[in-house]
Amino acid sequence: MITVTPEASGFGAVVTGLDLAQPLAADALAAVKAAFAAHGVLSFPGQPLTLDQQEAFTLQFGAFGEDPFIVPMPGRPHILELRRAADETAPNFGAGWHSDWSFQPHPPAATILHGKVIPPVGGDTLFADCAAAYDTLSPAFQRLCDGLTALHSARLPYGRDGVYANETATRTMTILTGPAAEAVEAHPLVRVHPVTGRRALYCSPVYTIGLEGMTREEGYAILGHLYQHIVQPQFQFRHRWAPDTLLMWDNRCTLHFAEGGYDGHLRVMHRTTVAGEAVIGVTAN
Repeated sequence: MITVTPEASGFGAVVTGLDLAQPLAADALAAVKAAFAAHGVLSFPGQPLTLDQQEAFTLQFGAFGEDPFIVPMPGRPHILELRRAADETAPNFGAGWHSDWSFQPHPPAATILHGKVIPPVGGDTLFADCAAAYDTLSPAFQRLCDGLTALHSARLPYGRDGVYANETATRTMTILTGPAAEAVEAHPLVRVHPVTGRRALYCSPVYTIGLEGMTREEGYAILGHLYQHIVQPQFQFRHRWAPDTLLMWDNRCTLHFAEGGYDGHLRVMHRTTVAGEAVIGVTAN
């Protein structure tokens, strides 16, 4: 029997009573989807999945998303192996607040991450509730944000002059950089969730490079305030990993941040994404 145990804040929940190695029955899948919409981040402990089983689980929520700039596993074009060897000195992958691939025209709705090799220390994943962050803005600031368009790009991490292009330390993962990462996509700064109808701030310091129609200084004055606001402790949920845990999160209303702190230890995760839809903004009254 499925059991959903939410965090005290309602942001994030643990789901037990399911075997994700098997296709979910219609009622169980509906319950998981409802919990996902309600809580934004779901953890499924004790799920020793094969690659085939993770792919099959992912496809129950939609088609695979597109994953640029990272070379996937051989023969598995939809699975990224997030591997950091024990002797690596490069920063851990994902060490910046972001929503996955928000620079795409149709960013992934969900990301699914399976813990294969988990270090004994460090490696937590932090999440921020962008809907709760929006709800606590003043009505005047909400109205300002409702009418703004954010510019998203992969240039800061993956561009020709980006973080990864300038790395000197060796990585186990193969990361691709170049001019393709410098394209810009415009999305509403406030995103309306297609399932819940809630409004959420849709921006991040990794992928948002400005606000349409504003100077760099004007845009960053607003964005900088929002970045600090979104990641306040009251909006955060910390996930502590255990082997064979499967985690899924909603990129449409959350940001996440991969902590380090496990130097000297191997860490291996398998990641898939669920394709998303066009970003919907607030309709003017």
